[in-house]
Amino acid sequence: MKIALNTRFLIKNKLEGIGMYTHEIVRRIIQSMPEHQFYLLFDRKHDASFIYAENCTPIEIFPPARHPFLWYWWFEKSIPRYLKQHSVDVFFSPDGFCSLSTDVPQLLTIHDLGFEHYPQHTPFLVQQYYRHFTPKYCQKAAQILSVSEFTKQDIVQQYSIKPEKIEVIYNGFDTTWMHEKSEPIPSAYLKTLNQRPYFIFVGAIHPRKNVLQILKSFEQFKATTTYTHQLVLIGRDAWMNKELNNYIAQMHAKNDVIRIDAIDRISLLHIFKNATALVYPSWFEGFGIPLIEAMNLGVPIITSNVSAMPEIAANAALYVQPSNTDELCNALKSITEDTVLRNTLIKNGKENATRFNWDVSTEKVVHLLQQYQR
Repeated sequence: MKIALNTRFLIKNKLEGIGMYTHEIVRRIIQSMPEHQFYLLFDRKHDASFIYAENCTPIEIFPPARHPFLWYWWFEKSIPRYLKQHSVDVFFSPDGFCSLSTDVPQLLTIHDLGFEHYPQHTPFLVQQYYRHFTPKYCQKAAQILSVSEFTKQDIVQQYSIKPEKIEVIYNGFDTTWMHEKSEPIPSAYLKTLNQRPYFIFVGAIHPRKNVLQILKSFEQFKATTTYTHQLVLIGRDAWMNKELNNYIAQMHAKNDVIRIDAIDRISLLHIFKNATALVYPSWFEGFGIPLIEAMNLGVPIITSNVSAMPEIAANAALYVQPSNTDELCNALKSITEDTVLRNTLIKNGKENATRFNWDVSTEKVVHLLQQYQR
């Protein structure tokens, strides 16, 4: 069988949520189906580390699809042409996009519909593209993969898709990272992080992640306690962050805010596992991979009581309203002061983390792909 995979989010040292999902699922699919031929479709020069086995061929397809106009060209012109020329049997697209211009069966992963609920959190052209094309993609796809039950029900309600067309397949956590020898943490951070405890946020920084609320609550936490905690923000400065950056500049506790734009995976997990808590009060999540990272690493969680976060974190988190500064500040205090609470959340997290396994998720995707074998 010839299987084409959309791998445009496989970018060396820049694997965020969708990129991490693509990497973990795609490499396992390829390795578990050695008798089939895979075509990895990149939109730019690829790194050799993403060529996972001998049965896959990397293809770089023009143009680089990083803008709404180029998304359209890549998915509606370039991709259909390639699928037809090479007689591909099925196309798996793990990033929420597929093609309306091909008759090749397509498996489509939808991670969330945040742009429907909070369009103001996404640049105008991007959210207009998403809102126009995502319902069409859902109608076109032969099968939809959803990363949570919450997202499945959201797709059903927003786009009137039949529930039986949607398979819930959770994200996972690769535990092999936990046994890797840690890379040296950059010296700019090492001394500071070793001296005092810290809270951590992990993820690309943009309005939906609600990092401004984290900063306001942390400022209040520092003003009303004598704790020496720092706040570590790990993730690129994505978009629409002018207000956030201005707020940091005038904070009394700004010297206790550490920003790390990019770091290797092993160093990230090393910093992560030593945190007092993960602070993740997003306005909206279809899953929230940092939640299961925290549970596996033994880190308590503070997160929002909305969208998919209660489904994923279950009894391993303190829940807050994402708009409530006082509530989040009090959660920071509780998780710092209450050792019994911390230990309970850590224990619950370890147990809850067993629900999320990349190998189990991959088996489900493989089963779906095998249905299109001629």
